[in-house]
Amino acid sequence: MNQDFANAAFEWTDNFKLGHAAMDDTHQEFVEIVNRMLECPPEELAQHLDEFAVHGESHFSQENTWMQETDFPSMKCHIDEHAAVMKSVHEVRQLLADGKDPAIARGLAAELAKWFPGHADYLDSALAQWLVKKSQGGVPVVLRRNMSFKS
Repeated sequence: MNQDFANAAFEWTDNFKLGHAAMDDTHQEFVEIVNRMLECPPEELAQHLDEFAVHGESHFSQENTWMQETDFPSMKCHIDEHAAVMKSVHEVRQLLADGKDPAIARGLAAELAKWFPGHADYLDSALAQWLVKKSQGGVPVVLRRNMSFKS
């Protein structure tokens, strides 16, 4: 890891697990790509931003499909948030294509790292519960490692 970017790490934690395996796997990939954008040398930022753009389109498209197929009650808000993220990604990609400083991609990655936990905690956790309830008749059970418990 390049020491210049060591303090910017955004790492997967079991706190992000929602109990829907496909969603959890996709979210872990999201975190890994954003972390690469935060830690890589400047000359690799555009490549990792492109990787994130492909991931984001697939990730959000899958969630949007699940919401549409199951008539998820908060679908509009959730889809709008996905669209806003991808709009920013496409704008930053265009700025890089226009010759702007690649550090703008690192700024986007930092904002994604701030955005993701709240999005996952509220919108995605509700979707995960909805999907599991629809398919299994109950809410997901989530096992998390390395958690402290107070007695």
